[in-house]
Amino acid sequence: MEIQTSGKPIDMLMEKVLCMNILSSDYFKELYRMKTYHEVIDEIYNQVDHVEPWMTGNCRGPSTAFCLLYKFFTMKLTVKQMHGLLKHPDSPYIRAIGFLYLRYVADPKILWTWYEPYLKDDEEFSPGSNGRMTTMGVYVRDLILGQYYFDSILPRVPVPVVRQVTTNLEKMKLPTKLSGVTGDSRHGSEDTARRPPSVKASLSVSFGQRAPHRASTRDSSPVRRTVTQDDHRRSSSPFRRSVSREGPYNDRSSHDREGNRSSRDRDTDRSSRDRDTDHSSRDQKA
Repeated sequence: MEIQTSGKPIDMLMEKVLCMNILSSDYFKELYRMKTYHEVIDEIYNQVDHVEPWMTGNCRGPSTAFCLLYKFFTMKLTVKQMHGLLKHPDSPYIRAIGFLYLRYVADPKILWTWYEPYLKDDEEFSPGSNGRMTTMGVYVRDLILGQYYFDSILPRVPVPVVRQVTTNLEKMKLPTKLSGVTGDSRHGSEDTARRPPSVKASLSVSFGQRAPHRASTRDSSPVRRTVTQDDHRRSSSPFRRSVSREGPYNDRSSHDREGNRSSRDRDTDRSSRDRDTDHSSRDQKA
């Protein structure tokens, strides 16, 4: 039996930038060869050392964990398979990816049913790349209470569901506030620089690179010149407009006026000479 889902496609549940990077990454394409649930679990065990959405260090692009999480999305896990992930004894990251799967895909109304047995789980691990340790119970509580997850946004949980979760946590005498271990805002994690800023930027990030050893691509992104206030003042100055737009016409008008004056002066001189000639002719006849 498949898990009861929200009914929305995954590209509406996961941030578009992250989703596009995963689908276009070489590492995710290599996962096509994996056909079984157990093969993906083995890959998580061997390769995953944090469950942030983006790669760490100087690299850019989706993390190995989220590529494998998306692989599970394409497999549409059953209830039995999900229980196998959440109770897996070999690696906390296998379990964490199971909880992430539910947070993205499951109907928000059934999240509490899935999460409640693990809210006091004391297995320790580091969900982020910074080595900060927490327990699985705290991690699960942050997942259900929060909308931000490191450098990404989780699907929205309806307000009535959040209120019921808060009430249930109070009855269990557990905190109802985020611990911050997964980032309590868009800037909650310590290293947010690896997240591409837009869908357009993600295209330059994702192609031709392989997780988890992809080279930095931020330097290859187009550089956009920022217009400063000085630039704006210079471009909008009426004085500069008059020089650039009206200057040539002013010069041409000045030349025309000078030419007209010269023509008038020549005409005046010619008329004077003609009059002098007429006078001389009359004097000779007389």
